[in-house]
Amino acid sequence: MTTATSKRLALFDDMIAKGSVDPFVHYARAMELRSLERRDEALEAFGEVAARFPTYVPTYLMAAQVCAELRRDEDALAWCDRGAEVAKAAGDAHALGELEAFRAELA
Repeated sequence: MTTATSKRLALFDDMIAKGSVDPFVHYARAMELRSLERRDEALEAFGEVAARFPTYVPTYLMAAQVCAELRRDEDALAWCDRGAEVAKAAGDAHALGELEAFRAELA
C-alpha cells in the first residue's frame, strides 16, 4: 500500500465522518478499498452506497465485479440484476449494457 493510497482512503473516511451526502465520495471510498485489494470491505462499502444512494448507478457493476473477484457469482448476478433495474429506471443505456455484458460473462 502506498502512502498516497492510504491518504486517499483517510480523506474519504474523513469526508464521510463529516457528513458528506455526495454519493461519489462514498462510492470512491469503496473503489479505494477495492484498489487496496480489501475486497470484503469494498463489497460492504458498495452495499452501504446502494442502501444510502440506491439510484447511484455505477455502484452495481463495481459491486458485481468485486463479488466475482471473491468467487461469489450468485451475489454478482444479483448485483447485476439490481443494477439493470436501476439503470433502466435512470435511462442509462450505457450502464445497462455494461451490466448485461458482465452478467453474460458470469452466466
